[in-house]
Amino acid sequence: MNRMFNLFPRLLYCLTFVLLIFLSPATYASDLQKEIRMKEEIIDYIMDGEVIMLNDAIAQHDFLSIYTESSLDTAKGAVIIIHGRGHHPNWPEVVYPLRTGLPEFGWHTLSIQVPVLDNQSSFYDYMNIREETHPRINAAIAFLQQQNIKNIVLLAHSCSVHMAIDWLHKHPNAGTNAFIGIGMGSTDIGQPMLKPFPLQDIKIPVLDIRGENDYPAVIAKAPERLKRMRQAGNPKSDQRVVPRSDHYFTARGKALLDEVADWLNTL
Repeated sequence: MNRMFNLFPRLLYCLTFVLLIFLSPATYASDLQKEIRMKEEIIDYIMDGEVIMLNDAIAQHDFLSIYTESSLDTAKGAVIIIHGRGHHPNWPEVVYPLRTGLPEFGWHTLSIQVPVLDNQSSFYDYMNIREETHPRINAAIAFLQQQNIKNIVLLAHSCSVHMAIDWLHKHPNAGTNAFIGIGMGSTDIGQPMLKPFPLQDIKIPVLDIRGENDYPAVIAKAPERLKRMRQAGNPKSDQRVVPRSDHYFTARGKALLDEVADWLNTL
């Protein structure tokens, strides 16, 4: 009887430990199986650019990337492109026009897959896995540096802007020379940003670009973002609006491309 009584605390401890594992933040880990399915669905339809499988050194997971070389003999640099929430590196809106169009302006592009969750996941769910994007950005930079490319620009759209700025804030000297945020500040209804983007701490040139008919949150916070960008003190930072465009630049990919390319020429 005494022996059973002495075992009870140990059993309780083990049960508590198991529960903590299942209830820990690890439950917000990205859906690798969904990511693999997405890759298998699109990989055979990638006609422009070269499929590159990069490795996330933390999770030891190979992830899809598409590398497209500059059309000009002398390239100006490379742009790492990060798609919006739940999409992929060949997404027809925003991503495809930029990854295939910027090479015509002298820029290599590397469009990378970032972590995804199930279709019901919210903005806050994605914020819980934002650091899973960090090693993928590191892997993209390492790949470009192996190609002897030194002028590297980071570009992100929509929800992935939050991931990219989180990375920039924590890795200020990690090898990027400029940042482009498209549709900055997008969230879900009832899930506002918990704190403003720390743009005042990002010293490299920043382009904050949005559609004229973007989400209300993106538009409403634009003055605050501009104020923080000016506090950073980089004269090349800018804020631009693409006329007649929504958050996804539906049928306006060329207009977005032209604005991005024009700003890149100012660097």
